[in-house]
Amino acid sequence: MRGDIYMQYLKTYLDRITDRGNIKLAESISKTSEEVGNRYIKNFSFSTHEIGLLFGNVQSGKTGQMFGIMCKAADLGFPVFVLLTTDNIVLQQQTLSRVKSDLEGFCICGETDAGLFAENSLIQPAIIVLKKNVRVLKLWANIFNSTGFMKGNPLFIIDDEADAASLNTLVNKDRQSSINKYLDAIKKASSSSLYLQVTGTPQAVFLQTVVSGWHPYFTYYFQPGDAYLGGDFFFPIEGKPSCVSYVDTLSRPTREVVIRHIVVSSQILLSNGKVSNCLFHPSVRVFVHEKVAYEIKKEINWCIENINGDFKAGIARLYDAITPSKSEKVEFSVLFDKAKELLLSGSIKILIMNGKNHIENSEYESGCNFVIGGNTLGRGVTFPSLQTIYYTRTSKKPQADTMWQHSRMFGYDRDPGMMMVYIEENLYKLFADINSTNNSIIAQVEHGIDAVKIYYPNGLNPTRKNILDNDHVEILSGGTNYYPFYPDNDSIEDINKILEPFADTEPYYQVSLRLLKDILSHIIPSPDFKLDAFLSVIDTILAEQPTGQGILLVRRNRNIAQGTGALLSPNDWHLGGSFTDKVVLTMYQVTGTKGWDEKQLWIPNIKLPNDTMYYDVIEGND
Repeated sequence: MRGDIYMQYLKTYLDRITDRGNIKLAESISKTSEEVGNRYIKNFSFSTHEIGLLFGNVQSGKTGQMFGIMCKAADLGFPVFVLLTTDNIVLQQQTLSRVKSDLEGFCICGETDAGLFAENSLIQPAIIVLKKNVRVLKLWANIFNSTGFMKGNPLFIIDDEADAASLNTLVNKDRQSSINKYLDAIKKASSSSLYLQVTGTPQAVFLQTVVSGWHPYFTYYFQPGDAYLGGDFFFPIEGKPSCVSYVDTLSRPTREVVIRHIVVSSQILLSNGKVSNCLFHPSVRVFVHEKVAYEIKKEINWCIENINGDFKAGIARLYDAITPSKSEKVEFSVLFDKAKELLLSGSIKILIMNGKNHIENSEYESGCNFVIGGNTLGRGVTFPSLQTIYYTRTSKKPQADTMWQHSRMFGYDRDPGMMMVYIEENLYKLFADINSTNNSIIAQVEHGIDAVKIYYPNGLNPTRKNILDNDHVEILSGGTNYYPFYPDNDSIEDINKILEPFADTEPYYQVSLRLLKDILSHIIPSPDFKLDAFLSVIDTILAEQPTGQGILLVRRNRNIAQGTGALLSPNDWHLGGSFTDKVVLTMYQVTGTKGWDEKQLWIPNIKLPNDTMYYDVIEGND
């Protein structure tokens, strides 16, 4: 018999969160856990291997939601949980400690606790916290395979940052990367499994094929809490917010950032705050990090040398610009004295985080700090009270998911009235585009669209190319005219009826995208025309804009030969091309005298909004 039969794991966990004073968090976790549990876990067959996705904003509290779902799954009969972290010793240890402090009634195992796992023999439900490391996964694949009771029991795997290392990086070489292979082996060692992918950047996950075994059967998005500052705060649909400053417009950007951060730190530390962090993210190169550290030090020295002159004037200017919302704004004279104290006491820390320099969390958990780094500033690293960000990292082939994971400015413990992001204008535009697509993904998930579509401007890739199956990921290019060479209509009469109100004499009509979908539903495409993909793109737009509009051109009696060059006349090609931000559907009815099975068929020509690449997963055989 398993443990205390009256143990209610989810209730126990929520009570613990509530007792700590986090009532809103407990409510959010309860909502996520009950909905995921009742929609997906309750219906689990306990005889299959299924995969799902828990999707939340970057740094919006995914860990608590994951723990809640695990507790709900334990309540519903899952006896073994594997919780995967990125391949980082500190992160795995942090996660293990948090599991031990937050979850009660489980047998909790680290990577070296195989004996404890076997001895427990599922008397209590087990949670094993592993990092995604080939050696560790291989070891536990063998342990599960050799443990008799796993052959008859279901396994629940929670893969945090599932898009980071779990996917097959050798998919285009018809081989399986090691981590992907051992995760498969862990799944298959059990009688059945539910594999929950968790990430704030699901682009790569959505672009996996179903046949690969890594495309989610279901997706659940959880809303961030009220105090969260995320993409829409920093990258709104229109205009640049006051919390963003373009580096391109500043004559001495490093000096500006240093003085700004000293102002904000003084305000926070004078208001019972413990820490204030500033992040410099200039490049992946170690020598650049050293150079930036030198520049920060030089500017701090300048501040000391000019403490009662230009520095004081700079402090006064930036003091006027802050509007703290989490504390009362201190008097200028008091703040200036604190700023002087920080400078003259030598207590301001400059920390470099990269492959050469390991920095403990404790070093940026108190005081006024400047943190400099590259890749190490990405996934899993959380900076408390991060108020100032200097981001100038560029890439020849930028990837949306990697860039978004660098957005360490997101979180709950930021004061919106004192946030400032220093960034180049072109990089800000890229982030705004990524945020727009994130909002599109969220809208599609919330509207229950299964085949989530992803699109980005030309030059911005959704994710790294080595995990996308070239045979199955189709890219539709906005601004390009697409039409089928060998189409058919399921009913010419039905299309005639739909298009009857639209005269040839009108150059074009603005119509609902839903009407365009209705027209296209009567087209039987040839294999060269990905009709489903175009319909999915229209669904994507409608998820964000329920009243979305498109452009319709209707032309009858076109005497065009089948299988030759362009379908459109030069005039119609130019007219359609003039609408750069809308879906344009041109419907030509051919006379049928030059092919087309001698029928007066309707031929569609579709053009998607310009300068955008739409990614679509095509299932089926190679």
